Amino acid sequence: MSIDVLNETDHRVDVRELVDLARYVLEQMHVNARSELCITCVDPEAMTQLHVQWMDLPGPTDVMSFPMDELRPGREGDITPAGTLGDIVVCPEVASAQAQQAGHTTAEELLLLVTHGILHLLGYDHAEPEEEKEMFELQRTLLLTYLAGRGRQH
Repeated sequence: MSIDVLNETDHRVDVRELVDLARYVLEQMHVNARSELCITCVDPEAMTQLHVQWMDLPGPTDVMSFPMDELRPGREGDITPAGTLGDIVVCPEVASAQAQQAGHTTAEELLLLVTHGILHLLGYDHAEPEEEKEMFELQRTLLLTYLAGRGRQH
């Protein structure tokens, strides 16, 4: 699995943890191990520019996903073809504000946002209530099982 994390901000970002999380989520979703993913952390100005350009919405947002090869999740014993999953762009400054409101750390919020971004790259959405329920339950399960397993790795 080729997972690149680029931090173009002054925020401290645990690159290794983001890579570990992304690898875990992709393995759980049965994505081919030869697939590629890029995660980029940007400042609010850069995120605002992307948000306006691609969503026609003002201001910075927390995470945006840009799919490439439109890979979809595999099933147990049925791995997806290899390809470029796409790019996830996160804004640690927005994540920090959201983390404060939610009562957890910025690092935890970044893990949540990367999980969310990966699910979008795999075709999940939350425009409709049923889609939102499915995506957010899967997101929660993936994140909680990753965090539980992380405790055993150290």
